[in-house]
Amino acid sequence: MLYLETAVARPLPHPLTYRLPAAEGRDLRPGVRLLVPLGREQVTGYLLAVSETPPAADFSVREIIEVIDPEPLFPAAMVPFFRWLAAYYHHPIGEVIETALPGGLNRRSRRSITVHDQGARHIEAHAQGLRKPPAWMARLQSPGRLESATVRSLWRAGSRRALLREWHEKGWITIEETVNRDAVREKTELCYAPADPGDPPHLKPSEQKTLAILGELGAEQGSEWVSRRDLNKRYRGAGAAARTLLAKGLLRARQRRVYRDPFGQRPPCYPEPETLTPEQTTVLAALKPALDRRSFAPFLLHGVTGSGKTEVYLQATAHCLASGRNVLLLVPEIALATQLEGNFLARFGDAVALLHSGLSQGERLDQWLRVCRGQARVVIGARSAVFAPLTDIGLIIVDEEHEGSYKQDNGFLYQGRDAAVLRGRQQEAVVILGSATPSVVSRRHAETGKYTLLTMKSRVADRPLPEVTVIDLKKVPTVSGRPPLFSPQLVAAVRQTLEAGNQSLIFLNRRGYANMMVCRDCGSAVQCRHCNISLTLHQHNGRLVCHYCGFALPAKTVCATCRSTDLMAVGSGTEKVEEELVRHFPRARIARLDRDISANRAAYMKILHAVRNREIDILVGTQMITKGHHFPHVTLVGVVWADAGLGMPDYKAGERTFQILTQVFGRAGRGEKEGRVVVQTHFPEHYSILTARGHDYDRLYEEEITLRRRLAYPPFSRLVNLRFEGKEEERVRAAARETADRLRVRAGKEKVAVLGPAPAPLVRLRGLYRWQVLLKGPHAGVQRLCLLLENGVGMPATVKMTVDVDPDSML
Repeated sequence: MLYLETAVARPLPHPLTYRLPAAEGRDLRPGVRLLVPLGREQVTGYLLAVSETPPAADFSVREIIEVIDPEPLFPAAMVPFFRWLAAYYHHPIGEVIETALPGGLNRRSRRSITVHDQGARHIEAHAQGLRKPPAWMARLQSPGRLESATVRSLWRAGSRRALLREWHEKGWITIEETVNRDAVREKTELCYAPADPGDPPHLKPSEQKTLAILGELGAEQGSEWVSRRDLNKRYRGAGAAARTLLAKGLLRARQRRVYRDPFGQRPPCYPEPETLTPEQTTVLAALKPALDRRSFAPFLLHGVTGSGKTEVYLQATAHCLASGRNVLLLVPEIALATQLEGNFLARFGDAVALLHSGLSQGERLDQWLRVCRGQARVVIGARSAVFAPLTDIGLIIVDEEHEGSYKQDNGFLYQGRDAAVLRGRQQEAVVILGSATPSVVSRRHAETGKYTLLTMKSRVADRPLPEVTVIDLKKVPTVSGRPPLFSPQLVAAVRQTLEAGNQSLIFLNRRGYANMMVCRDCGSAVQCRHCNISLTLHQHNGRLVCHYCGFALPAKTVCATCRSTDLMAVGSGTEKVEEELVRHFPRARIARLDRDISANRAAYMKILHAVRNREIDILVGTQMITKGHHFPHVTLVGVVWADAGLGMPDYKAGERTFQILTQVFGRAGRGEKEGRVVVQTHFPEHYSILTARGHDYDRLYEEEITLRRRLAYPPFSRLVNLRFEGKEEERVRAAARETADRLRVRAGKEKVAVLGPAPAPLVRLRGLYRWQVLLKGPHAGVQRLCLLLENGVGMPATVKMTVDVDPDSML
């Protein structure tokens, strides 16, 4: 027997062991999927290790049902990586691997229920005896069937599960169990090639033409095999002729693997510079020997905006590939991946693969398999690309390493940047964390020697950083008691830029038209029915939308409190900014770029090309326009409201405000002409505004590190946020309180502070009430308390507890 250590795609804290006759598993390798029994179900498992030694514990070992994959979906070298992530983030290892793999690859049992004629009468009688019969009983009687989604929700409740099994045993219903197939699979196409006919028979004109075209296409494509699709495009009668040619033995046919193209319209690229800047040369002189040593070496690359960090990435990638090792490049957002695609595709061609959630399931599977099979050696992607199945990684690049987008905010709550550093350590790779505004934690690691600091303080061609003008909104004349959206200084700056034939970026980190709709009669805001959040007005489609759960209402609605229809829009978003700019500058060519637009890659690429081709005069956008873009003719950046994030309940608020302002300032003056920035704020004296104005990262860092040392926040401690959520607030609060009380018994010994419980800032989200308990203290102590949670503290069935290690946000 072979004994298979298997991580199942279920919330189980440890892998399980299954068995398989040795003769059936001679070529079995870690990384393949297995279909395994779990209780009365069949679920997907991921093979971690194979052993001939039976487990020491005295329990029966069940046999697997099926080996799903002919080849591994991830290399064996990634198993320690998955184990570490599961242990550190206190998350089931099977769900860690499920998160890593492309979607649509999780097989599981599905139950459906069919009622018999006699059973329908018994169930009707049973329902009549209930005070309030549930809706599913009515559906079971008519149309007489419950599909798997409904059965899955019923099965979670033990009493309903027992009732359904009782009815099944009585013969009233039939519970059918099937296993779903993969929702996505490899794509193939039918291809033809000429065969040696010996003595060729008489051919029809259509058959002769088909063979001639087949030869022409084969010569053009450099292969004897030609796809049926290409053949039919050239000659519409080829389909019928090919069938008769096959019957006559004059053609051969086979299925060929086809990879779906994830790139679509290729983004622009910039040519390789003839010479590097002195700072680029110095940085590469430090990186190349580290790459040649083939050992773990983490670097923090602090380069101001426009200093040429992308060229450093490209040169380091070329050096790594030349040594025979592979490269992983992470970016915080899909939109930023698009910016780097063009340059990397131009330099490295088909060696580049994309991995991010913006791809379709089929495209993502194709890219994943290309990497698995060694057909792609450079992977570019957002956070989840850290799981790319690359072997022998020599270089990992984390661009904009400070970005909060690297932290997953649902499901498996991992930090992509930190996972990349860990993977670099395990793969003996060089890791480059690049940013114009490094996170305080990463800069502290550089100070203490954990990372090697590399700096690039000058822009390419010694272009100056833009001049920054700060406008105090408290001193701007008001309109109806409120400051105008644009100060006179910002309007004048945009006008001057237009007259000079240059381009402007206008930044506001709020999408939509208005932040909320408020009733004029009672003052209540229109809120989401599932979250304690005001709905945002989106004027372009006439909808009020919740940006957390997606709930929407027509803009013409009534007040839920007093039923008044007299509602007014309050606050501003990018839609309103765009509308105001059109009013001020009716002849200007204005476009908007935010998440509402970028959801469509074609629309997103069209706007970027239009800006680069100078077909747009003013681009309005959110945080999406602040990173990675190189617009040579943008000479003005206007910030509508700089302090939007300073009021957030977050100890990183000052750091984040500085980072986003510095990034958006960096879009100005990247070409031959000098740039200018106009910043509107209510708090011009705040240190994050002052340091951003002076491009003074060192002062910002000193302010932040002093504050965090005093309050014992990271990097001087570790945080774990325990979040409790459920539909009944009192039960959620009680579970949070009981957990906090139990942890306090051990917290003093571990020197860990247990803060809370307290309601989350967003106390109700997606229909669930949320409470929090925060653990703050040394890493080892915090981790031991989390293990105590795994081993001893149970949650009521109606309350879910989530462990968020190193939380990026407390919302």
